[in-house]
Amino acid sequence: MIRKVSAPALVVAFFFFVGIAFAATAGNRPAPPPSANDALLPALSSIAGHGMLDIHAYPELEDLSDDVGARVTGSPQCNAAIQWGLDTMKKIGLQNVHAEPWQIFRGWTRISADAEIISPAPHKLMVDSMGWVGSTPAGGVDADLVTVNVYNLQQEEEQNSSNWRGKVIMAVQQGPRPENGMAAFAQFGPFLKKAHDAGAVAVIGGQGGGKSQGMHLTHTGALGFNTYYDIPVVSIAAEDQEILERLIAHGKTVRLHINVQNKVTDAPANTANVVGEIPGTEHPEQIIVVGGHLDSWDLAEGSTDDGVGVATTLGAAEAIIRSGFRPLRTIRFVLFTGEEEGLLGSLAYVKTHKADMPNHVAAVILDNGQGPVTALNMGGRDDLVPAASQFASTLDAFGTITANDNTEFGTDAGPFILAGLPGINLDQDSPEYRYTHHSPVDTFDKVDEAILDRDATVQALVAFWIADRPERLASPWPPEKSAEMLVRKHDDVFLKLFGLWPFGNQGGQP
Repeated sequence: MIRKVSAPALVVAFFFFVGIAFAATAGNRPAPPPSANDALLPALSSIAGHGMLDIHAYPELEDLSDDVGARVTGSPQCNAAIQWGLDTMKKIGLQNVHAEPWQIFRGWTRISADAEIISPAPHKLMVDSMGWVGSTPAGGVDADLVTVNVYNLQQEEEQNSSNWRGKVIMAVQQGPRPENGMAAFAQFGPFLKKAHDAGAVAVIGGQGGGKSQGMHLTHTGALGFNTYYDIPVVSIAAEDQEILERLIAHGKTVRLHINVQNKVTDAPANTANVVGEIPGTEHPEQIIVVGGHLDSWDLAEGSTDDGVGVATTLGAAEAIIRSGFRPLRTIRFVLFTGEEEGLLGSLAYVKTHKADMPNHVAAVILDNGQGPVTALNMGGRDDLVPAASQFASTLDAFGTITANDNTEFGTDAGPFILAGLPGINLDQDSPEYRYTHHSPVDTFDKVDEAILDRDATVQALVAFWIADRPERLASPWPPEKSAEMLVRKHDDVFLKLFGLWPFGNQGGQP
């Protein structure tokens, strides 16, 4: 089947190659000073051309979205996605394709969620359950509504928890916003445990009291790292939360009927990361990881979170293979599972490969929606920003791309940062992601083919640049240096609250 190439893709590729040709033939002007990237130019040019004109990222994403569908970690659908990933990697031509099994602490399945106002006036509410939370009694419960200000949880628990028994709690945000949003979110889990122990029947406000983005949308998700909560927790459409808040503000007694049914296993559930490689020609033991996460939530197809990261990872592999160039070091393409439950698949990968982690050079992760890549977040490695900035400046045909030392623990870059490596998050301009993120509209139609191919090409170029440099880009920092960096960036606070801090007392006081 002949694949249609979008006009924007052709334009970008055309100017990329025209620029190269012009630079090569402009003999009547002084040559620019040599660049550290000049030796890589033939390979990078070929990869760019194949990436923009000759990969199958878009139809592969369509297959994953429509034929496999939603992919909750540990579910049969996720297992089908793992097999799909293995088959696709083999078809592309990757070597050493295999699954690396690991277990998630519990399996979880969504059944149903319904809620309505009984009084003062009947009104159907739009709700969906959060992930890895419990259920109401069969048939649901009738209960009065009370509010809890999540910006002041300690005071709420001390003064008002005696009034939570038999109630539905609605989380709201009132007053000054905490400076450290992730640290504030980390307090929400302990609150849910206290609400359950106090006898509350359910919690409304899966976004921690913040209103759901978009019109008539809910957003599911996990509420902690590797954690299950016995109490049912639901996300509610912003319009319905507004109704409830207005009724409470006017002193009305609001009575609800809420019925949330989920299924959770008592034992761990089996899952796996999907792995394939382009072996290095001179230093095959040195590894650059390129990846996105294969699992998704189940209100839709998970096309933008993180189907696009899966498609760009596979597209990057295909672009490099089709170019005919082979890197000095091994590029290992990994489709992680368990990201949505707390980076569990990438944490499992780092644990599995602990012995050879010193031979890992970097990880390159895409997981911020379907927008164009705009920056290389180098995972706290300020020592690498000059080299990354110089390389990023050569990618002008793909828009302005910069480099910085930002850390990102909302993607699978995080565990590699904890291992001392540059966990490189490909930051993206995805303004619509706040609507598709974990929502019922995360579907294939939201993805732009030209942007997808562009991002796959950028991911391929970044990976090959790292893998084929004459000198190694980076080695893992010692734990004390990583700890000091994370304290300096104030990442230690939420890492400790979520139980992810591996450095003991290193790094100084938070």
